[in-house]
Amino acid sequence: MEALFIPLSLLAGGLLAVQAGANTQLSKATGSPFVATTIQVSIAGALLLAIAIVLGTGFALAKLPSAPWWHAIGGIATAIYVASTILLFPRLGAIVTVGLFIAGQMATSLGLDTFGLLGVPRQPPNAAAIIGALAVLIGAAAIVLGQKGATRELAVSKIGWIALALLAGAVLPIQGAINGLLRADIGAPFVVGAVSFAVATASMIAVLLLTGLLARTPKPAPGGLMQMPWWGWIGALCGATYVTTMFTAIPVVGTAGAVGLTVAGQQIASLFVDRYGWFRLPRRDVPALRYAGVVMLLIGVGLIQVF
Repeated sequence: MEALFIPLSLLAGGLLAVQAGANTQLSKATGSPFVATTIQVSIAGALLLAIAIVLGTGFALAKLPSAPWWHAIGGIATAIYVASTILLFPRLGAIVTVGLFIAGQMATSLGLDTFGLLGVPRQPPNAAAIIGALAVLIGAAAIVLGQKGATRELAVSKIGWIALALLAGAVLPIQGAINGLLRADIGAPFVVGAVSFAVATASMIAVLLLTGLLARTPKPAPGGLMQMPWWGWIGALCGATYVTTMFTAIPVVGTAGAVGLTVAGQQIASLFVDRYGWFRLPRRDVPALRYAGVVMLLIGVGLIQVF
C-alpha cells in the first residue's frame, strides 16, 4: 500500500501547481480570486459527491450526524489557505510565501507524527527522519533564496504577514488529519472529500461576504468565463485529488511523509511551469540554487520515507 501512495502523493502535489495556473485563469475570467476559489471548491465537492454516488458509497452521508461536529470542519483550512495566499502574495512575494507555507506544513506534520495528535498514528522521529525534515526545510529555504529579491521581502516589519504564512501552511496537515478522523467515522473517502469541500465552499462564501463588506472590493465580472480556456476549469479536479490523497495517505506514510511528498511534487511541477510559462503564466529563469533546493527536498523526503 505504501508503494502506491508515494507516487500518488507526488502526483497530488504536482497537481497543486496545475491548480494554481487554472485558478489564475478562473480569477481573470471572474474578476475576483475569491469568486474563482468559491467556484472551484464547489465544483470539487460536487465532483467527489458524484463519484461517491456512482461507487455506491453516497449512503455514508447518513452517518454524518453521528460523527463529532469538529471531524467535519476540515474544509475551513481551505478557506484560510486560499485567503492567506491572496493576501500574502502581493506583500511577501509568491516564492517567499510558498517557502513559509512549506515550513509551516513540515513543523505541524512533525508535531502530529511525534505526539500522535488528531488520530494520526504516533511515529516518534528517529535521527534520519529529523535530518530528512531539516533537509526539506533547507531545500525550501534554498528555493526562496534562489529568487531575486527574496531576502528583501523578509523584512522585520512584515513579521505579522510571515506569521500568517506559517499558520496558513500549518492548517493543511491539520486538515488532512481531521478529514482522516471523519473517514474513520463514516468510512467513505469520496464522501469525506465532498463534505470537506462543502465546508470549504461555505467558508469561502463567508470570506466573500466579509471582503465585500469591509474592503468594498470591485464586483466580479463573470462574463469572462466564456472566453476562458477549457483547462481553467480543471483546478477543481486538482484540488479534489490533493485533499483526498492527503487524508488517505497520512495513515499509511505518516503526516511528515505525505506533506514532504506533496511539497516535492509541487516544486518539481513548478519548475516546469516557471521555466516554460505553462498555463499562460510568465516565463521565469530558474536559478541553480532553486534546482538545488528541489533536490534537497527530494533527499529529505527520501530520508523520511526510508527510515
